[in-house]
Amino acid sequence: MSKKSLDDLGELQRAVIEIVWDLDQASVHQVREQLTRTRKLAYTTVLTTMQKLEKAGWLRHRTEGKSYVYEPTRTREEAGARSVRGFVDRMFGGDAVLMFQHLMRESKLTDSELAELRKLINQKRKEGKK
Repeated sequence: MSKKSLDDLGELQRAVIEIVWDLDQASVHQVREQLTRTRKLAYTTVLTTMQKLEKAGWLRHRTEGKSYVYEPTRTREEAGARSVRGFVDRMFGGDAVLMFQHLMRESKLTDSELAELRKLINQKRKEGKK
């Protein structure tokens, strides 16, 4: 499977994988139907994009009647985690604490957002004690 991140995908590829994630599985026709709500695309353009995503390891397919049904090979969360790791590596030399320090200084966080962060930190501490 390809180790590319979401950041490496083109705009159309990203739109296609997002639709497949939303639907859990989809045919080319279903993806094209979703995409043509905002832009005109030929069936073959969508098919080619999905085939490229399959070749890159993002999708796999199975045959149902005369159609291929595509499903993702990784979850949105798995793909997002890889993108975040890449971002932290590129921008902060792999130092997540440095990134959080930057976010804390530069962001205007509400009390509820700060409470949520505290909750996540406490959960992570409990996991470390197990």
